[in-house]
Amino acid sequence: MFALAVLALLSLPTHLASYREQGILRRLSTTPVPGAWMLAAQVIVNLALAVVALAILAVAGMVAFGLGAPRQPGGFTLALVLSVAAMFAIGLWIAAIARAQNTAAAVGQLVFIPLLLFSGFYLPRASMPPVLRNIGDWTPSGAAAHALQDAMLGSFPSAQSLLVLAAWAVAFGILAVRFFRWE
Repeated sequence: MFALAVLALLSLPTHLASYREQGILRRLSTTPVPGAWMLAAQVIVNLALAVVALAILAVAGMVAFGLGAPRQPGGFTLALVLSVAAMFAIGLWIAAIARAQNTAAAVGQLVFIPLLLFSGFYLPRASMPPVLRNIGDWTPSGAAAHALQDAMLGSFPSAQSLLVLAAWAVAFGILAVRFFRWE
């Protein structure tokens, strides 16, 4: 979740806000090439980085720490795809509302830190007080951590976790499209 959150909440929005601040997005909006292609290119580049980072982490975990492959590969893949969609949708929303690179970085950090808490980065989810764990189950990072952990341990991710991830992806995807401005 850490690598995914860094790319989605810190890298993606700051680059897009930087392009807006420098006037690159405004100039692109006047070309015959659809502006959505620029956004799609940014998502694809960050998605490729996420795939590489997650592959490196998986191989390092298996080789260096004896971590096994997911026991439920289909559930793991589904949870990972929904996690990426949810986190990238939030990152695109941040890019949509931030007019400047510094604003995008600040908003990204404000979202990044609590999401890491709910994913179990600072404190393992099993050690969290039940109320904090229950709140975390409704956040994209907490639902992702729960779903991915279930798939690693051999059970299909819970419907709640998958629906929470899908809901975050759809809701923030719609908000990102609604509030995105070229200038």
